[in-house]
Amino acid sequence: MSQNRTARLGLSGMATAAPGDPIVRALPADEFYRHGLNAEMRWEVMRDKGYTVPNASFFVRNHTSTPLIDAETWSLRVFGTGLRSAATAGHAVRFSYQDLLDLPARTVVAAIECAGNGRSFFASQQGQAVPGTPWRLGAIGVAAWRGVPLSVVLDRSGITREAVDVMPYGLDPDYVSGGVNYGPVRRPIPAAKALDDVILAYEMNGAPLPPDNGYPVRVIVPRWAGIASVKWVGAIEVSATPLASYWNTRAYRLFGLAYPARGTLVTTQAVRSAFELEWDARLPAHRDYLLTGRSWSLNGSIARTEISADGGRRWQLAVPRRRRAQSPWPGAAWQLWEFPWRAPGPGSYTLQARATDVGGVTQPATATFNTLGYQFDGIVSHPVTVA
Repeated sequence: MSQNRTARLGLSGMATAAPGDPIVRALPADEFYRHGLNAEMRWEVMRDKGYTVPNASFFVRNHTSTPLIDAETWSLRVFGTGLRSAATAGHAVRFSYQDLLDLPARTVVAAIECAGNGRSFFASQQGQAVPGTPWRLGAIGVAAWRGVPLSVVLDRSGITREAVDVMPYGLDPDYVSGGVNYGPVRRPIPAAKALDDVILAYEMNGAPLPPDNGYPVRVIVPRWAGIASVKWVGAIEVSATPLASYWNTRAYRLFGLAYPARGTLVTTQAVRSAFELEWDARLPAHRDYLLTGRSWSLNGSIARTEISADGGRRWQLAVPRRRRAQSPWPGAAWQLWEFPWRAPGPGSYTLQARATDVGGVTQPATATFNTLGYQFDGIVSHPVTVA
């Protein structure tokens, strides 16, 4: 993070770079796929896990690198023309880490999912090359996030009825691409959404946030693409006029023949399904196998999931899992399911899962193309070898 940018935003709790690797946590090869700055969860690790993803297994999406931040010196600066104090030049409201701990808290069970989750299938299944991290389906995680409702912080900061946008700023190093410095990761949220269900989280599954997932404080924007849930938040701008950044104008928009020339902003996510099974798994022939997996839609809960074991010719309903890993928060983030399958004779087979959400939206056979490879919602063909 540049000293000039730190001074300009009035940020405190100076971040230092993690030594060597841009990701702090250990990344065992049998648990993660490594994509440069990012790490994708392998779905097979979730087969024997509960409803939430363990912190150590949660995927990592970085634009630069994970900063190491001292919570004792960190503070959150709230400023902007959407506050009652805006008439006082240079005035801002600050909250220390302890201040946040002392405020009323709530726990939200929510998914964080990269807008590009599933991107690799544009190329591998549809023959459409797109730039960006080639995720399969492991750029998602569900956790129980505990923190302060953003509405509480905004009310105490003096938000006005004239406020239209709220924009959190991250403390990670500035993002530079093509020789252009786009500054800190930041993305505006409409004031109505910010005052609704957004929280400033400091715990993840009952423990302080891990560094790679936003320690000491991050934003959680339920049901919106992960880019809205800014990590390592150090400042929040509250504005009486619309705000813009690289992350809502040039990136995280849908561009292509199916969209307006200026693109369509990515907010909520698509319907998807994944098997809790190794990619290219090898299974014994003529054996009974209990296929398990999860389906989700950030537009709402899942109504049903169907399974095909013959490349999509026949579909049968999966059964919601009612034994271990049952959610104490029904419909909160994803649905766990199972499907008994009798593995046939030796050969190569394709497994497919197709989900439908409560709004009636079903995964299509193919995803609508967009030039940046966001929101792949097509039915994924999961290869297995029976031997």
